Amino acid sequence: MAGREMSHSMGLTERIEHIRKLTALDAAEELVRLPADDIQFILSRLPAEQALVIASHLGEAAAPGEAATRVVLSGMEETIGELMTPATATLPSSYTVAEALTFMVKSADVSEISYIFITEEDRLVGLVGMRDLILAKPSEVLASIMVLEPFAFHEDTSIKSAVSEVLYRHYRIYPVVDDQQRVVGEVRGWKLYERIVSELSAQAGSQYGVDKEEQINTPVLTAFRMRHPWLQVNLITAFAAAFVVGMFEGTIAQIVALAAFLPVLAGQSGNTGCQAMAITLRGITLGKIQDYPISQLLRKEILLGALNGAAVGVIAGVAMFAYALFTDSANPAMLGFVIFIAMIGACMTSGIFGVAVPLLLKRFGADPATASSIFLTTFTDIIGMGLMLFLATSLVL
Repeated sequence: MAGREMSHSMGLTERIEHIRKLTALDAAEELVRLPADDIQFILSRLPAEQALVIASHLGEAAAPGEAATRVVLSGMEETIGELMTPATATLPSSYTVAEALTFMVKSADVSEISYIFITEEDRLVGLVGMRDLILAKPSEVLASIMVLEPFAFHEDTSIKSAVSEVLYRHYRIYPVVDDQQRVVGEVRGWKLYERIVSELSAQAGSQYGVDKEEQINTPVLTAFRMRHPWLQVNLITAFAAAFVVGMFEGTIAQIVALAAFLPVLAGQSGNTGCQAMAITLRGITLGKIQDYPISQLLRKEILLGALNGAAVGVIAGVAMFAYALFTDSANPAMLGFVIFIAMIGACMTSGIFGVAVPLLLKRFGADPATASSIFLTTFTDIIGMGLMLFLATSLVL
């Protein structure tokens, strides 16, 4: 209680200086008592490395009921307006360099000023960097040294769109404007790069039905509710693969050697599909999928599937030939050829599905990373095992 009273009695500047001196965990415990906007503002005024370390401890320090704080620390902000903090320095274009320097000297956050946002009639028209300001003559007006029409985010810009932009614009700070082009805040570049890292790290779990919000300290029942529905989906799709195999039960009964190679084929085609899916998800997350034709990506993955399938198919075919000879199976050479062709076909189709599954999920408004591997595994199993058993039935029997 005493800590909370101390936090509220401090001014923002004093509080920032106080936070700077604390350990990461102590600083997090101080911050979680504050409103979400204050947390964002203070973190934006700390050195990037220190802010990231403190932010990583916020989850431990926040109480379950502190919903606003959890929005900040969990990366649930949807728009730039939710992520932005107050602008550090905004001045009229008519100000001289001397007046701008005087403003900076009097500013409590002078160490955090990287750019001065220049306005005319309250509209953003330019930007002045510290180097240009220091090298300019004191009598020059800011309008004569500013960068015209700087890039700015609209406050309603989605975080996903902003993440795509920062990959091409490596600025430390981005101005945020409203519909009238008035400066309403700023966003630190490290916050958006942190979101990129968060999105990419969350994909590994999302592909297997693990919710992005689940952490290692998530309660058992909560984790169960997040994970179990996708396991039920996986069970249903697995039945589809089992049905396909069941259709060729007679073939497997006559050529027992095929049963030993079903998991080999499924594993190789599944891995090929997961590789294609990972690249597609990465392209979606980083916004690069918009600049690369889907048809070209599909051709690339089909070719890669054919090359990889042929490379592993040769080894698998030789292994099948040797295994068929050892088990006295009929026509071992043809069985080896069946495995070779099936491996190529399975890897090619898995590459197609690796691209198509996340793109289709995105098209229908679903999270492209969510449980995509569950659907991918089903498709690759059905096509891969079905192709092998069909070829064996047609060519060997």
